[in-house]
Order: sequence, then structure tokens, then C-alpha cells
Amino acid sequence: MSILEYAFALIVAISLLVAIHEYGHYIVARMCGIKVLRFSVGFGKPVWSRRAGADNTEYCISALPLGGYVKMLDEREGEVSEADRGRSFNAQPVWQRIAVLLAGPFFNFFFAIFAYWVVFVAGTDVTRPYVGVVEPNTPAAEAGLQHGDRIVSVGDTPIDSWQAGLQTVIAEMVDDAKLPLTVRSQDGSSRDVVLALSRETARLSDPGSLWQGLGFKPWAARPIVGDVSLGSPAAQGGLLRGDVITRVGGTEVESFTAIVRAIRATGEQAVMVDVMRAGQPASFTIKPRMEVVDGRRIARVGIAAADIRPDDLYTKRGYGLLGAIPEAVRETGEKIGFTLDMFGRMLTGSVSTKNISGPISIAEFAGDTLDRGLIEFVGFLALISVSLGVLNLLPVPMLDGGQIVYQVVEGVTGKPLSEKWQIAGQQVGILMLFGLMSLAFYNDIARLVGQVFT
Repeated sequence: MSILEYAFALIVAISLLVAIHEYGHYIVARMCGIKVLRFSVGFGKPVWSRRAGADNTEYCISALPLGGYVKMLDEREGEVSEADRGRSFNAQPVWQRIAVLLAGPFFNFFFAIFAYWVVFVAGTDVTRPYVGVVEPNTPAAEAGLQHGDRIVSVGDTPIDSWQAGLQTVIAEMVDDAKLPLTVRSQDGSSRDVVLALSRETARLSDPGSLWQGLGFKPWAARPIVGDVSLGSPAAQGGLLRGDVITRVGGTEVESFTAIVRAIRATGEQAVMVDVMRAGQPASFTIKPRMEVVDGRRIARVGIAAADIRPDDLYTKRGYGLLGAIPEAVRETGEKIGFTLDMFGRMLTGSVSTKNISGPISIAEFAGDTLDRGLIEFVGFLALISVSLGVLNLLPVPMLDGGQIVYQVVEGVTGKPLSEKWQIAGQQVGILMLFGLMSLAFYNDIARLVGQVFT
């Protein structure tokens, strides 16, 4: 996808989720009788606006689309007419103000439930937790993990997919630097293995470092040649059954899927293929042949993988209209719990802060999921909506959670926090948010630089 397409996906995602968040504040404020002056999607100068309703509320779309706000009548921010005095935010009972503040994050959670419901009704692709290549001299190899093993449980938690299992793996490994697994071998027998990890487990939680640190990857056919079609480019070029392909066109390949991608990228151009044959390196020049498959012309060389893919490696999981409701609620609850757990572990240093993503990473995730299809994009929106809701509940003065703390203090003491302390809290909140945003941008830039120089 182009940069403009990534930017478009980011703007759509953030604008939608912020609008939902702010609508939560707006609708509950209206229910409590608070006068709403403006509902804005975006910041800055309005590019479109109109007024409507008995309160003449201004609804607008502003120039900077990555945000939004609801402006309510408040005596602390300006003059309030006598007729409207009882409708200002600060004039409401503490519990109503807290309800208005909670509504934004909770509307994000409600949206996540709806989005996951859509995903589960449409059906979602599930990858079973089969073990792929096990690297020598790693925790996985020393524990006896083998290619083709299926992970049945992580600790005491059963898992049936990598999508669900990764959360459990991360949570389990940072507790005591061990990863206990129950696995089922290809012959059907079960056994328990324990991966003894480095005490510096926070490094394993760095983006892209998990599998390298554990010493294995999810299942993929190894780069071993199985059948070679008679008269095919591979046969003419000299490839034989049992060859282990190490490079295609100078690019290292770790799976048969990587071989396929590399060959298709060459088109009809001849490509150098490096292999290990009977323990000895060898190189062959192969010219792919273009073939029409499902209406598309793709480059093929006529080889098949030696590994047979497990029959249930990929499956589609779906639920009916009613059955998807509890599943969506459960999925949202698990994502909320996992997000809170990760925030806590980052504060204690047991999980890497490199997992905090900035707008560049979010734009890439948004674009990639949109490129894979609408349902994938909806699932991405659910995940980001949960993160937005949790983030806003943190007790930071500039966020909803911090404002809720102010209201609780007023409810306990019987008087609002002094203006001096509120200003001090806002200054601290600004510093904290600036630090968080700086870290997110740093992570994005460091990742991009790392991609360029690796």
C-alpha cells in the first residue's frame, strides 16, 4: 500500500473511534441535562459545521482529524447565564459527572464488543498452535520441542490457536523466566516441556523478538524440497528431492512459504538458488515459468514442500447471531485485561516499553488489515478501541481517568480540588502524555531505522 493509503486507513480508524468515544460523553451528558456547546471530530479550525437541537449545539468536523472533543457548558471556563446555570457540567452531582467521564471509555468497549460480534458472525481464520522450525542451542531445542508438535496448553491454560495463545505465552514467561508447555507429538502422545528462558524476559517482549528468544516459530513447511515435477524449471536447473534451500536470489529463506514468495517476486527472470545437499553447499540457476492460477499469472519452478501441512492447521471459526454475543463480550474482556496487565508489566519493567506504538505503526497495522479485507480491519478497530478505552481510564489528569479522580476527591471531601492543585495536575498530565507520545514516536522511528539498516 502507498503512504496515502496508510494515512487514509489511520484517519478512518482514529476518527471513527474518537467519534464513538466522544459520543459516549455527549449522549450521557445530554441524558444528565448538561448543555453541550460543541461536538467536534478533529481539532483546530472547523472545515464543516452546523447547529441543531434545542441547545443550538454546534456539530463540526475540524481540520486535524486525529482526535476530537465535546465542549460542555462549565462555569469554570466562562460566564454562564442564570437560565443555564443549573445545566453546567460543574453544577451536576458528582456521580453524574463521573458517569459522563466514564461514558467515553465504555462506549469504546461497547464498540469493541460490537466489532468482535461482527468478526465472529462473519467467521475468523484461526491458526492452530503447531510448532515450526526449532533452532538448535535455544530454550526450545534444549526442552525437546520438535517441529510438528502441537501446543495443547501454556501452564494451566489450554490454547487452541496462536491468536489466543500468544497472550498466554507472554504473560506466563515474564512471571518466573520459565515457559511450561504441554505438547502433543505427531504420533499423538502428550508430554510436558519447560523452556528455561533468560532472566531478561523483557527483551523477549520486544516487537519481533519473541520467537528468536524462545527458539522456535509457528508452523511453516521447512525449506526442504519434496517432489520435483518432471520437465519443470527446477528439474532442468538441477534441484533434487531432499535439497534444503537456504537462499533464493541472495535472500535467506527459513520456510517453504518464503521460497514461494521469493520466486514469485522474480517473475520470469533467472534466479540463483543456494541449497545444502547431503551436508554440502551447492548453487543452481533456475528460470521460473509463468503459469495462470485462479486467473493470475504467477512464477513457478515445479517443486513441492517435503513437510505435509497438518490437516487442522488453518480453520475458520464462526458463531451464529446470538452465539457470537457472549464470545464478543469474552474477547473484549480478555483484551481489556491483557492491556491492563501489559501496562502494569511495563511499569515494573518486566515487559518492554518498545511495545508502545505510535501513529506510524498504527497506520501500518490499519493499512495492512484493510488491505486483507474489511473483517480484518473491523477486528483491528476492536483492538484499538479497547486500547483507547483503557488508556483514557488511566489516572492521568489530562485523561478521563484523571478527571474521575478529581470528582472522587470532591465526593469524599465535599469540595472541589483547589484550582492550584488542578493546574499542577494538568501540568503533570501534559508532561506524562508528552513523554508517552515521545516514546511512541521514538519506537516508530527506531523500528523504521532498524528496517532500513537490517
